[in-house]
Amino acid sequence: MVSRSEENRTSVFLAGATGVLGRRVLPQLMKAGHNVTAIGRSDSSRSWLAQIGAKPVELDLFDASAVRGAVDGHEVVINLATSVPINLQALVPGAWRMTNRIRRYGAANLAEAAQAGGAKRFIQESFAPIYPDCGDDWIDEDASVKAARYNRAVLDAEASARGFAAQGGIGIALRFAYFYGADSPMTLETIRYVRRGLAPVFGAPEAFYSSISHDDAAAAVVAALVIPSGVYNVADDEPLRRQEYVDCLAELLGVRSPRLAPSWLARLLGSVGETLARSQRISNRKIKAESDWTPRYPTLREGWKAVLAANDIN
Repeated sequence: MVSRSEENRTSVFLAGATGVLGRRVLPQLMKAGHNVTAIGRSDSSRSWLAQIGAKPVELDLFDASAVRGAVDGHEVVINLATSVPINLQALVPGAWRMTNRIRRYGAANLAEAAQAGGAKRFIQESFAPIYPDCGDDWIDEDASVKAARYNRAVLDAEASARGFAAQGGIGIALRFAYFYGADSPMTLETIRYVRRGLAPVFGAPEAFYSSISHDDAAAAVVAALVIPSGVYNVADDEPLRRQEYVDCLAELLGVRSPRLAPSWLARLLGSVGETLARSQRISNRKIKAESDWTPRYPTLREGWKAVLAANDIN
């Protein structure tokens, strides 16, 4: 195990710095004393990055030559860039096209630039629900994967990290479970649905649902600065079953627990619905063994309380 106190203060290139994870990761990197160059796509985002203390750059991830020039000389490259559709937008045809393009081509450009520029470490975001339905079994990183049609580019992104490691660097893919957080539109929408007696949750009541708070996910990214090459699951300690997921939220809201969505509805939603319905009891043991990372919210029970408190919801 490597203590976070052993981190080297280093030069970091961060893609996705203003996204849901990046805006949490960046302050932690700055607090640790790292010199961070971060991508900002707008004047306002670059102004925010500068205020935090990072060096803002405007960069097209699909311009391989420009990426190579921007990344050159950084010791660590972190790619958190995505364009994930929100709520029902995820079901619209073509909604995942940009995220897939970023994961397929943007990740490759960053990994190749990191290798060419002498970086020692490349950290790539990934998606844990690419695992198949495993019922009640715990899922570790050695399990096979079953990417759906809409998210196959996750495997391309992970291949970029593996390729970087094959060239002698440290390549890491962080497979994040389903995100939630106090400022997440999807989380807040779930609360509104449950209050109305509806459960926007797919899958059998006894199926497992693995989650991770935005804050805990960001802390795992920082922990990845000191762990060996490989794939790592980033999930809470105790995944809940689907029925527990809605029951504990309903209890905190003081409302009757809603019924889950019928199983046929998931089938109507194609590969997205099929993925959302899988039972996945994802283990975080590997990253906890290799670092001092541990989730602040070990289960959604604690996580829901924090979300409701942060939004002053009784």
